[in-house]
Amino acid sequence: MSKTSRSNVTRVPKYCHFCINAINDIDYKDVRTIQRFMTSYAKIASRHRTGTCMKHQRKLSEAIKRARFMALVPFTVR
Repeated sequence: MSKTSRSNVTRVPKYCHFCINAINDIDYKDVRTIQRFMTSYAKIASRHRTGTCMKHQRKLSEAIKRARFMALVPFTVR
């Protein structure tokens, strides 16, 4: 039996949401935007999953951590 290859799967290119919309500062009080980049278990989603660039991923993770500390976003989901 031959192994199935994934070469015939077409990938959709992901682009940074913040670069496209020219957003430089990610506000920790903007809960709706922050929750878009979190998993259902309230974890920070990876760059490969969300498509954000490295610069904005660092700012995003800092904003999520600040929002958690201020109790705007939960640390975990029960």
